[in-house]
Amino acid sequence: MTIWLTGCTAGLGRALIPEFLKNQHQFVGCGRNEIALAHLKEKFPEGNFLTADIASDFSVAEFCKEALALTGAPDLVINNAATINSPAPLWEISAEEFSQVTAININGVANMVRHVMPVMLAAGQGVMVNLSSGWGRSSSPEVAPYCASKWAIEGLSQSLAQELPEGIAVVALNPGIIATGMLRKCMGQDAENYPSPESWATTAAPFLTALTAADNGASLTAP
Repeated sequence: MTIWLTGCTAGLGRALIPEFLKNQHQFVGCGRNEIALAHLKEKFPEGNFLTADIASDFSVAEFCKEALALTGAPDLVINNAATINSPAPLWEISAEEFSQVTAININGVANMVRHVMPVMLAAGQGVMVNLSSGWGRSSSPEVAPYCASKWAIEGLSQSLAQELPEGIAVVALNPGIIATGMLRKCMGQDAENYPSPESWATTAAPFLTALTAADNGASLTAP
């Protein structure tokens, strides 16, 4: 299987890499942190790691062009890259911080759709997974920009699913509550009460690779 993954340098994305590679999937990951990408290239020479800023349509276009040249059309694309605001009431969050959250969490996914879907359509197959959140189906105080962005991913994914032909699928996936850096930003030490990204990835990776066109339009939760 050929897998493309955004946000591969930390959190859930980083945890998925060894799970995919040990099963000999073709893999291309992207991120903005060039130092972290260099470490990944050294640790996982069998993988492909590219620099990309998913908030930039031009950068995403270049990433998809390079990834396609490396592996051919993807079977599975995971839009994982995301950020969260510093906890605060909505009226105290600056316009710049709000825009940063939506640029990455919403526009970044739309950019990937814009450049990946034509490839999947030409291949006549493929599954795209857009990482949502429990906060894409519920809400909490002080994370309004993040909640708004993940609710948007749910709606975007369902609308996109209605536009796709048979053989291609898009799903929104709530990964559950995982002790990532983003959760620590919101919950501090309480985040350590939840599973690590590495333990999550052991069950999430096979779940992701088992998704098919029959799952189109589903809002799923990882095991």
